[in-house]
Amino acid sequence: MKTICVIQHTEAEYLGLIEDHLDGRGIRYAYKRPFTHGGTLPDSPDGYAGLMLLGGGPYGLVSGHILPSLGHELRLTRAFLAAGLPVVGLELGAVILATAAGGGADAAPLRFEVARATATPAGRASGLLPESLPMAAYLRDAPVLPPGAEVFATAESGHPAIFGIGPQSLGFVGHPGAKRGMMEDLVMEFAETPEDCAASLHLLGQAQAEIAEALTGLMVGLSRRVGWM
Repeated sequence: MKTICVIQHTEAEYLGLIEDHLDGRGIRYAYKRPFTHGGTLPDSPDGYAGLMLLGGGPYGLVSGHILPSLGHELRLTRAFLAAGLPVVGLELGAVILATAAGGGADAAPLRFEVARATATPAGRASGLLPESLPMAAYLRDAPVLPPGAEVFATAESGHPAIFGIGPQSLGFVGHPGAKRGMMEDLVMEFAETPEDCAASLHLLGQAQAEIAEALTGLMVGLSRRVGWM
């Protein structure tokens, strides 16, 4: 049975709706919580079939409070990529993936948005995405994609929303399995919060059913791409 290493950066944010899809495919996931007392991270990819990097709440890579475990996570992400193992980054995790793969990060303010991601021709051809899907995003900073990265979906701003690196790895500049309750807890976890969280939570509640519906097809495409089928 495959086991995925999942790095969690806050108490509140986890895989959310994605858990059910991994459970249904018999894929194990082991949360690693470096922010907890005694929490550790692996030193190598040994024993894992892939890596998932979750969001970091108000933490950033180049602005605000820098993620404390950043150095270790960049080394670990590079080790997974070098071993030919898939890496899936969500929100800040997507910024870590882009940086580890030879891109970088741009400073951007802490934000909580619920917006529509629209598939590019590459995204439609990949079989990974529907024409469009709603996606919640709670993060600071933005990814700078490395050479050769493919943009599979764009945000309403025109910036990348979903991108691919190499044949297996994916970055989501949002959380495709976000739950409203999870985001409510994330807002309450830190003193620093984005503007107008109430409006974004309302939009997330309205979009929850469509998010769940879109995730069903998305997880089929994702599992095929990363080899977890």
